[in-house]
Amino acid sequence: MAKVITFGELMLRLQPFNYERFVQATTFEASFGGGEANVAVSLANYGFDAEFVTKLPAHSIGQMAVNSLRQYGVGTKFITRGGNRVGIYYNEKGASQRPSVCIYDRANSAIALASSEDFDWDAIFDGADWFHFTGITPALGKNVVEICKEACKAAKARGVKISCDLNYRGKLWTRAEAREAMTELAKYIDVCISNEEDAKDVFGIEAEDTDITAGELNKEGYKSVARQLMDKFGFEKVAITLRESKSAFDNDWSAMLYDGENYCFSKLYHLHIIDRIGGGDSFGGGLIYALLSGKSSQEAIEFAVAASALKHSIGGDYNHVTVAEVEKLAGGDGSGRVQR
Repeated sequence: MAKVITFGELMLRLQPFNYERFVQATTFEASFGGGEANVAVSLANYGFDAEFVTKLPAHSIGQMAVNSLRQYGVGTKFITRGGNRVGIYYNEKGASQRPSVCIYDRANSAIALASSEDFDWDAIFDGADWFHFTGITPALGKNVVEICKEACKAAKARGVKISCDLNYRGKLWTRAEAREAMTELAKYIDVCISNEEDAKDVFGIEAEDTDITAGELNKEGYKSVARQLMDKFGFEKVAITLRESKSAFDNDWSAMLYDGENYCFSKLYHLHIIDRIGGGDSFGGGLIYALLSGKSSQEAIEFAVAASALKHSIGGDYNHVTVAEVEKLAGGDGSGRVQR
């Protein structure tokens, strides 16, 4: 059984019920989520040994966050306890032509104030096969950039494969800050995951003849993006998710995996969305599972996209699907017929 380590922030998610706007809401539903934690839950669901690493307060809300991972089989023994705040994000679900809105309240959270002394990376990576983080984590502060770098160095020293989802968040840092930090961290990354915007926002690499707001994507342009990323940083593989957004409810969803020789495009899914938060993370979890399971590049991208397509039908950050369910969809059964 493969062992995967993920590192990042686990946040409290507060959301109005149904499709209410913030200004309408009198009550909020609470759950937990965060990019790397979402990946860990996916991998635990697939039967892998998934460990999530972060720092959380020792109080009851911090324990709620830990428990939200334990119930799905994610390992939590390397979570450092300390600090005062669990980061919060408020999510207003979009509908029709009205987009979803996320408001962060995560300044001075426990992980944002963490130090190198909080993490024993040699112990954390003992027996590990893979390490995953996202561009959201170093965006939390210069101290966390250094922690990510220390983690990557320790992983490399043990021969652990490293993946990173660029996940640029303009509310957390500037493009210049992201480029400086991620250019340094990219030296350690084996598998780079990006979307239509991240490569441009972080590294200035842009797909030609593509208008993401109009839902128009040019596959040839993304071949160029993947090739430029690999040439610049020496990645082993580059995966790019391709979202054609028709409305908040309806998206076309596919992806490409470039392995240095082949550009493998997945089939296209027409999604009617229940919750798109965590969609990219479910793709990352699916891709890691597929690659560690020895699937070919084409098989890997089909599995990752199918996993993510299913996530869009599930509320909350976490993707509650099994390998069998993903493989059934990847194999062509997307009928949605009742299973008896």
